[in-house]
Amino acid sequence: MSAIERLLDGKRARLERLSPAEALRAQGEGALLVDTRPAVNREAEGEIPGALVIDRNVLEWRLDPSSPDRVPEADSVDRLIVLFCNEGYASSLAAVQLQELGLARATDMAGGFRAWRARGLPTTEPVLRAESGPGVAHRG
Repeated sequence: MSAIERLLDGKRARLERLSPAEALRAQGEGALLVDTRPAVNREAEGEIPGALVIDRNVLEWRLDPSSPDRVPEADSVDRLIVLFCNEGYASSLAAVQLQELGLARATDMAGGFRAWRARGLPTTEPVLRAESGPGVAHRG
């Protein structure tokens, strides 16, 4: 087992990770779903409707209710926050970081966005971007 796998296993032991279906249900009950994926992935694969997009590099500042740089949705340390990334690796590490900040109910979604989409849960359409050259477009 690699060092990162050992680290990830240790961090995940602190989380009550949610399946995509559980995350959808939690969102309907007021949980904050937070998409930490880079813009290129959101454009290429779509997004989860209603999820808040926060870049990973500013996540702690935006979700700390005591931070002057917080988002309005970061209104309580008791709010359930469900992070997700592409496949549920980086989001596990970030969720533990939020717990260490005092957000005890921070967790992540097992399998990330790709597991959500694979289960047929609601997503937006990917954004088509034009390549350099006449009339060429692709999905990311």
